[in-house]
Amino acid sequence: MGSKFGHGALVLVLVAASMVGVSLANKDLGSHRHHFRHNHTTTPKRIIVGGSQNWHFGVNYTDWSLKNAPFYLNDTLVFKYDPPSNTTFPHSVYLLPNMKSFINCELRRAKVIANPTQGSGNGFEFVLKKRKPYYLACGERNGFHCKVGLMKFAVVPLRR
Repeated sequence: MGSKFGHGALVLVLVAASMVGVSLANKDLGSHRHHFRHNHTTTPKRIIVGGSQNWHFGVNYTDWSLKNAPFYLNDTLVFKYDPPSNTTFPHSVYLLPNMKSFINCELRRAKVIANPTQGSGNGFEFVLKKRKPYYLACGERNGFHCKVGLMKFAVVPLRR
């Protein structure tokens, strides 16, 4: 098995496992409901991507998303990053069209949803409006930040 295939397969397994895990964790438990409390609020949350580390090169955002799941419809993801300067690398936020693009950090059909200047100040806000997979990544350096800097993650928001 080649290293490129091995990495892609591993990412695919991790994403699939996280989606299944989130689904099972939030499954209606029928008659056992009184023993189980959902760990969520009834109102949408504003979630800073990366927490105190914000959106930057070298943080494993797939791990971050797994640790901060579940995400719900109408939650807002906030991407905070420094604007480009002589001392910082630029970042951006791309919405990738599918899992294959996500695994390979392929930006050809991706949509730029935040450019390198939109993450400064209060950050760029992205609302999870539909119950579907969202594949998010930094598109800078032609996908280098996504591939090597681990700046990508997938979320599937759930109903409250």
